Amino acid sequence: MLRTNQAFLRYFEELYQKQEGREEVILKSFSRDKSLLIQDQSLLKVMLIKEGIAKCYLTEENGKEYIMEFLGDGEILGEVELIKNISCLCSVKAVSEVTVYEISVSYFKSLLKNDLALNHLLLDSFAERMINTSSRASYQQLYTIEHTVMQLLNMQTQQGIQISKEDMAAYLGITVRSLNRILKDLK
Repeated sequence: MLRTNQAFLRYFEELYQKQEGREEVILKSFSRDKSLLIQDQSLLKVMLIKEGIAKCYLTEENGKEYIMEFLGDGEILGEVELIKNISCLCSVKAVSEVTVYEISVSYFKSLLKNDLALNHLLLDSFAERMINTSSRASYQQLYTIEHTVMQLLNMQTQQGIQISKEDMAAYLGITVRSLNRILKDLK
């Protein structure tokens, strides 16, 4: 439910610490509900979440949102768009206060060409995403929505955050009305 990547976080912390006066990696904060990336817009920076939780979502042609993942510490944003030289595939918005390491596109491209450690971390991240996507698909086939709602409620409590009913429904791929029925039945 909440994706994190501690190895990537350590890598970016090291990059940040050893800059020696340069500002190629900076810290930036986003308050709750602020956008980090916007679907279909140009990528301005690559980011890595240092602290906090964000939601990664698609907005469909009918205006409905579908939340793909909740992202936490160490999750990278914008790397796929940079590698493929495309606009942002989806939007990313802060669910809580979020602090990110922000890196320029040109510096990230330079690291891609010269830093084998970064390339290994990216490959590992891509493989993890593929595993998570297939696991989520099979999970949705094997377990009821009620079970997933309970997990969302538990994650909310553990992380000390409030996920709106709209976001829960968007993550589950159901309407708020259906979610309300499920929540009523769970009480």
